[in-house]
Amino acid sequence: MKHSYLLILFLVPLLFIGGCKDSKESMDALTDRVFTLASTQYPILAKSLPQDKTPRTLNENGGLVTADIGWWCSGFFPGNLWLVYEYTGDEALKDLAIQQTHKLDSLIVKTKTDHDIGFQLNCSFGNALRLTGDNQWSAMLHEGAKVLAARFSPTTGVIRSWNHNGGGKWEFPVIIDNMMNLELLMRFGDDSLKQIALTHARTTIKNHFRPDGTSYHLVDYDPETGAVRLKQTVQGLSDDSAWARGNAWGLYGYTMMYELSKEADMLSKAEDIARTLLPKFPEDGIPFWDFDSPDIPNDLRDASAGAIIASALIKLSTLTADSGLKGQCLKVAEQQLRTLASPEYLAAPGELCGFLLKHSVGHKLAGSEVDVPLTYADYYFLEALLRFRSVNK
Repeated sequence: MKHSYLLILFLVPLLFIGGCKDSKESMDALTDRVFTLASTQYPILAKSLPQDKTPRTLNENGGLVTADIGWWCSGFFPGNLWLVYEYTGDEALKDLAIQQTHKLDSLIVKTKTDHDIGFQLNCSFGNALRLTGDNQWSAMLHEGAKVLAARFSPTTGVIRSWNHNGGGKWEFPVIIDNMMNLELLMRFGDDSLKQIALTHARTTIKNHFRPDGTSYHLVDYDPETGAVRLKQTVQGLSDDSAWARGNAWGLYGYTMMYELSKEADMLSKAEDIARTLLPKFPEDGIPFWDFDSPDIPNDLRDASAGAIIASALIKLSTLTADSGLKGQCLKVAEQQLRTLASPEYLAAPGELCGFLLKHSVGHKLAGSEVDVPLTYADYYFLEALLRFRSVNK
C-alpha cells in the first residue's frame, strides 16, 4: 500500500471520520486508517525536530517537548517510522526512519552504560535490521548487548537499573521495566548474555511479584549479599498498589522471554500475569494509570499501558496452549485497539504536533507527563496492530 502524501492528506480525514462512525469497522480497515494517519503525522513531527533531538511529549500549551539521544525513549520515534514503513512500503518513510535512527549512532559513546539501552536500540536499530536485512545495523546492537550485560551482578542475580541511589534509599535498584531490555541480550547476545537475561528474569519472578500476581515497580538489593533490602512502586499510587504500566512491562517482558527462550517458566509467568490483569480492565480495555486508584472510575487512563498490554496479549495468544486464555487475550486486545483507534484517544490529522495517541500518563504523582502523548504509547499501539493483523490473516 503506497500513497503519495497528497493522496494521504485527502484520504485521512475521510478514513478517520468514516471509520469512527462505523461501530462494525473491520480491524483491517481500522489498521489501514491508523497507519494512513501515522503516514501524515510523523513527517509533521520529524520536521519540528532539531537535528540532534528526539520527540518526547507536549507541554501544557500543546508545544513540542524534545529530548536528547540519551533519554530512555530515544529509540521509539525511529521505531515508529520503521513500523509505518513496514505497513505502507513508503520509501519516503523508510528514508525518514533511516535518518532518525542514525541520530542514535553515538549513543554508546555518549552514555557508555545505560540499563535502558534495550529500549533505545531494539526499536530503532533492531527494526532497521529486521526490515532491511542490512548488516550495517547489527554492530550497534551487539555492542549494546555487551553494554547492558556489564550492569549484571552475579551476587544479586539481576541487572542494575538506575545509577542514582534515590536520595540514599537504594543500593542496587532494579525496576520491572528492565524486563523489556532483556530482548537485546536474547536477540543480539552470545550464550553467556542470554543466560544473564534468563537469570535476571528468574530473580525478578522470585522478588518482584506479590501473592496477588501484581508486581512492585522497584526492588532494591544489597550488592554485597544479594538480599532484598526494600520493595517500592515509585511511579504508582503507593508501594503496595498495582501501577498499570509497570504490570504491562512485566506481561510483555515474560511473553517476549518465552518467545525467545522457550523456557517453560517464562511462559508460566506470562500466563499468570495475564490471568491477574485481564479481570482488572474497564469495559473499553484501557487501564486506569494505577489499578488500585481510589478515584476510579474518575481517574486518568493510561493509553501507553493499554497499548503495551494489547501488544503483549496478542503475542501471548500465539504462544499459550490454554485455549480459553488465548481467546480472552485476543478479545481484550481487540477491544483495546478499537478504543485506542477511536476519537477519544486517536489524534485528528495535524493534531498533537504529529503524535498519534492522547491520554498517556508518565509519572502522575510527580506531575511529569500527565495526560499527554508519548512516543512509546504510539510504538506499542502500532506494533499491536501489526501483530493483530498477522494473527488474523
